[in-house]
Amino acid sequence: MSHTIQDKRPSVADPHGSLSSARMPRWAPLAIAAGSAVLGCLIGMVGGLDSKIQWGLLAALIFVGGTYLITAKVEGSRQGKNQVATSLVWVCFLLAVVPLLSLAWTTLSKGSGVVDGYFLSHSMSGLLDTDEGGGVYHALLGTIEQVAIAAVIATPIGLLTAVYLVEYGRGKLSRAVTFFVDVMTGIPSIVAGLFILSTWNLMLGFGVSGFAGALALSILMMPVVVRSTEEMLKLVPNELREASLALGVPQWRTILKVVLPTAIGGITTGVMLAIARITGETAPVLLLVFGTKLINTNPFEGAQSSLPLYVFEQYSVGTDASVARAWGAALVLIAFVMILNLVARGIARWKAPKTGR
Repeated sequence: MSHTIQDKRPSVADPHGSLSSARMPRWAPLAIAAGSAVLGCLIGMVGGLDSKIQWGLLAALIFVGGTYLITAKVEGSRQGKNQVATSLVWVCFLLAVVPLLSLAWTTLSKGSGVVDGYFLSHSMSGLLDTDEGGGVYHALLGTIEQVAIAAVIATPIGLLTAVYLVEYGRGKLSRAVTFFVDVMTGIPSIVAGLFILSTWNLMLGFGVSGFAGALALSILMMPVVVRSTEEMLKLVPNELREASLALGVPQWRTILKVVLPTAIGGITTGVMLAIARITGETAPVLLLVFGTKLINTNPFEGAQSSLPLYVFEQYSVGTDASVARAWGAALVLIAFVMILNLVARGIARWKAPKTGR
């Protein structure tokens, strides 16, 4: 009769010899975070730190250190290092989200009391900046027209440039285009405004107008569109291109019918990011559009206003009424950008290729 010999050696993964190693409970990270927040506040109060930001940073340091020590004690040093990396990711996420939420809450709380139907449908015509009342209609209209014109100019140029770089670009010309796109990405907005001022206004003799501001905004928008579209086109699998070309489809039609529809979601998001960037620009508008209290529906002639310029002007006055109007205009600007993003997501989902059957 044979006897089965059982191996009594301990498991390599478990130094204590048990078949299952100890694991932290699911609620442990939340408990450590709560304890770290309490300790950070206590240390801040005892140490006489007045800034709540310092309390938060102390709590973050305690959270990262405490996570490593507790996890390493229970699960081992390897899992402890893994939890430290996870904790750092969460801390960085909170550091990015907290200022954003604070900004959104401050704008909403201070601007919601001003924004109403009257504020959105009236301008500052006939009113001094120190007077009560008035609205943002002229600035909202100017922003919509200027951003729309800039998008019409920059989007096709940016898309075609990105298509050239990804699908056709080779050699010195492609490298030169890439270099100048990188340079344009980092130029300050005031430089774009000065360029249009020196060429369109001074050399060619055109006056201030919303179109001049849109030209400067399109310069700022183009490199963002090029870069985002270029990265999205690179993500399209080459197998799709090869399959289309193997069927005898011309390259231009392959790009139009296969490549662009596949990347339309990312392209639309990139365009919206570019629009969001130029929507809040003030310096080019101040130089080229000049600002006005009147409603000017013609972007090709005469001064116009815009939401960023309106916020700057009203906040500079410093009275209670003007500051309230500035916060209201800032809230309208944020809502405008959010609506554009929602529309872009809807278009991207509508135009994206269907994956289901």
